[in-house]
Amino acid sequence: MIGRFDDLPLAPLQPLPFDWLRRHGVELAVLRLDLIDPLISGNKWFKLLEHLRVAQAQGAPGVISLGGAHSNHLHALASAGKRFGFATVGLLRGHAQDTPTVRDLQAFGMQLHWLGYGGYRERHQPGFWQPWQALYPGWHCVAEGGGGPLGAKGCGLIVEQAQAQLAALGWAEYHGWWLAAGTGTTLAGMVLAEAGRHEVHGALAVPLDHGVPEAVQALVGTAGYHLHEACRGGFGKVDDELLAFMAECEAQAAMPLEPLYTAKALLALRREVEAGAFGPGTRLIFLHSGGLQGRRGFA
Repeated sequence: MIGRFDDLPLAPLQPLPFDWLRRHGVELAVLRLDLIDPLISGNKWFKLLEHLRVAQAQGAPGVISLGGAHSNHLHALASAGKRFGFATVGLLRGHAQDTPTVRDLQAFGMQLHWLGYGGYRERHQPGFWQPWQALYPGWHCVAEGGGGPLGAKGCGLIVEQAQAQLAALGWAEYHGWWLAAGTGTTLAGMVLAEAGRHEVHGALAVPLDHGVPEAVQALVGTAGYHLHEACRGGFGKVDDELLAFMAECEAQAAMPLEPLYTAKALLALRREVEAGAFGPGTRLIFLHSGGLQGRRGFA
């Protein structure tokens, strides 16, 4: 069942035409993970890949994970379960909500359990999974967002996808990556795959005290990457400047974005470029991490 995922098409690597790049002599290409599949798209699928391989090898009856009412991670997991024929369970933050994402999860056959807010905060406690493993014996448990070593391992394939297309783009080389960081798992996987060859820059979609620096350090140490503040006051915080910037980028590049990750990351990159952090001639790859289904919650 899982092997078919490896046949998903290559995410296109495309140049981006923004004026603020040209003014500073910086070249930027985007790896469009949003285009690999209509439903199972973005970095979430790469974070799930190794988990699904392990679940298959162990003969697990299904896969269980956590997320919120707009979770791209749960959406990808439920979509994969529907397509490849395995059962899924979602443990959701808060109380029952009717959102486009939740309706999709139900349509894809995911069994939902609402934990409340206090119950969801317990997800990092040592005994959190015990009652769920008792209720769903033998199921494979995946941390929030697909975090951890297995999630990072799958994300190494993202680097391979871009490097396979450099010649077609006309680039002999590039100098680094720029991407949004929510749990830090994707960034960590790319740092491991790059092995020091190119810097990986993570624009934090969450505040520093949400544990991303610690999570990344636990996975890859302290070298090969930089983290940049990009959350604009908190995860889920959206302001007029961000929305205006997102609309401007979409008009110039004909590329859809969403406000929680991709738009925040690009706005943070513009700030760094305009501050002179990247000199003329720098070539960067921006990771479009998908997540467009979650944009429906901001309609």
